[in-house]
Amino acid sequence: MVQRVVAALLVPVTWSPPGVDLTAWRTALAEDVVDLLARLAQAEAAVAATAGDLDLAREIAWPGMRIYEVPTPTYLPVLAAAAKDGFDQAAVIAADAPDVPGMILGKLLRPLENKAVAVSPGGAGNGLFGLATSLPAPDWLADHELDDASAQVLRRGAPRPGDVSSTPEWRRLRGPAELARLDPALEGWENTRALLGG
Repeated sequence: MVQRVVAALLVPVTWSPPGVDLTAWRTALAEDVVDLLARLAQAEAAVAATAGDLDLAREIAWPGMRIYEVPTPTYLPVLAAAAKDGFDQAAVIAADAPDVPGMILGKLLRPLENKAVAVSPGGAGNGLFGLATSLPAPDWLADHELDDASAQVLRRGAPRPGDVSSTPEWRRLRGPAELARLDPALEGWENTRALLGG
């Protein structure tokens, strides 16, 4: 059986809704993502953080959940840590997408049966929501922050453009435009919902 891990990477968050404390907002976003990962049946969950974010990682992680300390908020150190732990596949997702459905994560992992790397865009101007690969990660995969990566950027380094598969996008909550598209009917994102007053 394939051993998989999905890691929520604590990415920088520079915007919060008017009247909402930025630290509380970032914590709520990340906690909602981690709560979803903790309920996944087909993969283990982890939190990845730089040294400055380890306290937040410990605060939001469920008991027994892996916490990977990484030198930079980029995906290759997370993938290397997962490979060292013996996983066959890993996905790294941004911890600022509190209402992401589990099926989006499934679609991110599915192409790894025949593709080297799969990516999910994070919405217009928001880089990637997530990246997945079999482990160890391919040598040609360049390291980026999720904010700065895209399928096009990664395909430039791939032996063949088809080695990088694009999967459905999911919005990262990085400004008023994404906030306006939150769907109250979607399950989950309780912490973010509470900060927004409902």
